[in-house]
Amino acid sequence: MEIPLLDLKKQYLSIKNELDVAVKKVIESQYFILSPEVENLEKELALYCGVSHAAGVASGTDALILALRALGVGKGDVVITTPFTFFATSEAISILGAKPLFVDIEQATYNIDPDKLEEVIKRSDPSKRNAYKAIIPVHLYGQCANMERIMGIAKRYNLRVVEDCAQAIGAEYNGKKAGSFGETGCFSFFPSKNLNAFGDGGMVVSNGIDIVKRIKKLRVHGSQELYIHEEIGYNSRLDSLQAAIVRVKLKHLDGWLERRREIASKYNKAFSKIGIKIPEVGKGNKHTYHQYTIAIDERDEFVEYMADKKISVRVYYPVPLHLQPCYKDLNYSIGSFPVAEHASEKVVSLPVYPELTDEQVAYIIDSVKDFLK
Repeated sequence: MEIPLLDLKKQYLSIKNELDVAVKKVIESQYFILSPEVENLEKELALYCGVSHAAGVASGTDALILALRALGVGKGDVVITTPFTFFATSEAISILGAKPLFVDIEQATYNIDPDKLEEVIKRSDPSKRNAYKAIIPVHLYGQCANMERIMGIAKRYNLRVVEDCAQAIGAEYNGKKAGSFGETGCFSFFPSKNLNAFGDGGMVVSNGIDIVKRIKKLRVHGSQELYIHEEIGYNSRLDSLQAAIVRVKLKHLDGWLERRREIASKYNKAFSKIGIKIPEVGKGNKHTYHQYTIAIDERDEFVEYMADKKISVRVYYPVPLHLQPCYKDLNYSIGSFPVAEHASEKVVSLPVYPELTDEQVAYIIDSVKDFLK
């Protein structure tokens, strides 16, 4: 039995008629950029997340860049984030000329550790603290960071909060959706995401109308009036085809997330007492299992074993951001963030997409158990 990490063809076939109709409608309209499809998706996603406004952009990375810039982050500023995430999180900070300041993660959830976050701020030089402008908590693998603590810290130290929700559409913390805590929430519609497009796409959600207005200006070359450019902006527009596709999939999202939780529950029951670390759900969290990530001592051997079983698994992420070659000038080293470094050596993600059959899930479970015998 061959099981890919993700089966997008199965997903497409399950809603083919709806998607084909939506795509055909856009093609027949010949309205491809920032159309009513984009406007409608903005309204629908804002409503889904429990916020007032949204702006469609070209990618999840651009969502972070434009959100930070709309909040005034720029050259010489410092933005605090986690070293255990996809590179785009810190890349967005660096592209704007700001400096990422990393904080280690919780061992349980792999999200940024609020205790260490506040400790880093407290022990910083007060004369340099004015450069600290924002925090980017990443809701890794599909569950929210501890937003109650993080928002309290942000308020005490006058820091803006940009949620990186790329992996956490639909996740909840204390009954509120990911993206509704900070001043902005940033989403990705990359094909591997739980809510995905047929290419790149992204969205920024916010309760701040002025923030969203600025993002909508920045995404069109800094222009609100044709050929009048008030500032240097970007070409970062969500196109109509992608918006139409995402609108169709949004209707199915909650059902898909429920199936992911069902599969995760089967895994949890099977793996809870066999010598691996299963995902821990933080207090108040409703996990969406963008990834079902375990930690295992013999990780490399396990990856090879699962490949022999024709089960695709993947490591998210093998090299923490503070050890990336491009950040040598930040003067971090091995040992700077031991929890993130340990996680990078042990974690591996199993298939968890909603189109998995019960037979496939059982085969994955049996294969994991067989490895650990």
